[in-house]
Amino acid sequence: MEYSPVLYIVIPCYNEEAVLPVTAPLFRRKLEDMMNQSLVSADSRILFVNDGSNDGTWELICTMAQEDPHYIGISQSRNRGHQNAVLAGLMESKDKCDITISIDCDGQDDLNAMDEMVKRYLEGNEIVYGVRSSRETDTFFKRFTAQAFYKLLNWMGVEVVYNHADYRLISRRVLQEFQNFKEVNLYLRGMIPLVGFKSTTVFYERHERMAGKSHYPLSKMLGLAFDGITSLSVRPIRMISGLGITVSFISFLFIIWIMVQYFRGETVAGWASICAIVCLMSGIQLICAGVIGEYIGKIYLETKSRPRYIISERTYEEKCSKQKEELQAEQ
Repeated sequence: MEYSPVLYIVIPCYNEEAVLPVTAPLFRRKLEDMMNQSLVSADSRILFVNDGSNDGTWELICTMAQEDPHYIGISQSRNRGHQNAVLAGLMESKDKCDITISIDCDGQDDLNAMDEMVKRYLEGNEIVYGVRSSRETDTFFKRFTAQAFYKLLNWMGVEVVYNHADYRLISRRVLQEFQNFKEVNLYLRGMIPLVGFKSTTVFYERHERMAGKSHYPLSKMLGLAFDGITSLSVRPIRMISGLGITVSFISFLFIIWIMVQYFRGETVAGWASICAIVCLMSGIQLICAGVIGEYIGKIYLETKSRPRYIISERTYEEKCSKQKEELQAEQ
């Protein structure tokens, strides 16, 4: 008898009322297709994680869960961000399934890559990364900045998979070890490789968003990028130390030059050189103070040990009873 693992597809959702009716049937069809191929067990589920949406996303998830047992959902008590929503879904799933696949709700990631991910798992891989084969659908600016960011992370010493976002398969074994990672500042793309275990990649093409609008503007992408650097690398601090040594050395040479010019009687009083030096040193000091402050702020958050997510409702618990009663009343 062939082994068919129980799969949970973890889908974070934030204000996805417009796109969910379009993509949810696609996820259900893909899950059914994999079950028919005996790639995954009939006990597999699609887990939606409502990240504190302020539209009708959670009500829609509850309705789908009542109509089809393969749909289940959890809701966070408030909006905590994409990475925390993915983590909440993974931790909720780890004791209920053999493997998870995390994927965004917008339908941009190729669902057919799931088949290959499961096959790679059955071949012995504990983590399978979904990697974009190209970035033709991106604008030049986004393509350039994304590629530069991945190269910057590698230069900073952060272990990341190039062109990989959060579309990945993770086994229960990996998740059980990953729960020991207690960071509050999350950057899953850099944290998952730290767990180790055998891994591989599956390439796919990314498409345009099927409906709705993106909830990940440039400001959030920059915030995620900065979190990735400061949460997983101390190289910026070392760069500051190197910069301080370099500036100190240059300043020492400048002092020697000033003394030589003074004894030669060639010094000329001037405000321009003084202002330039003061502005340069002040700017360097402020930048260094800002980077150090960012690390201190992260240490402050980590020492508080606040929960990274709080699940307020589950479709498979009585918390969703109001929706259930309304549906029963209509019937």
